[in-house]
Amino acid sequence: MRVKEDEHRINQNIRAPFVRLVGENVSNQGIVSLREALDIAEGLALDLVEISPKAEPPVCKVIDYQKFLYQQKKKQKEMQGNAQKVVLKEIRFGPNTDEHDYNFKLKHAIGFLEEGNKVKAFVFFKGRSIIYKEQGEILLLKLAQDLEEYGKIDQLPKLEGKKMQIIISPKVAKKK
Repeated sequence: MRVKEDEHRINQNIRAPFVRLVGENVSNQGIVSLREALDIAEGLALDLVEISPKAEPPVCKVIDYQKFLYQQKKKQKEMQGNAQKVVLKEIRFGPNTDEHDYNFKLKHAIGFLEEGNKVKAFVFFKGRSIIYKEQGEILLLKLAQDLEEYGKIDQLPKLEGKKMQIIISPKVAKKK
């Protein structure tokens, strides 16, 4: 992911007649004419970069532009590395799932939520089993109730075609 070259106006591309000048090496900080700001940047052998173009007057900083781009790219990569990836685990039930199978899948759901993953539990209705949709809803609500201390409901049971599904997200996601 490259930072667009046109993202910041630099040096001669800045169009405002007056700018608010900032920077570490600048003694004359504050509102100055564009010509004066360009002279200061040139005297320090650095670039005048428009940081905040929507401000009145625009904020410009005297910095090395290539170093600035490098630091922004580095910061962006760091933020991507820290971003938490949400994994959605699925658990499938039938409308007439017995107690043992339910408990087995409940343990898996608890494990998924403790790892910090979301759980999508669904009841799949085959053929004429759609007549048991109330049983499927009861099953999913029972699952949500049993998982209450591990996660919170994002989406209540909802019938979509032959599937009724519920989404539960973890209460406290654990870092790996």
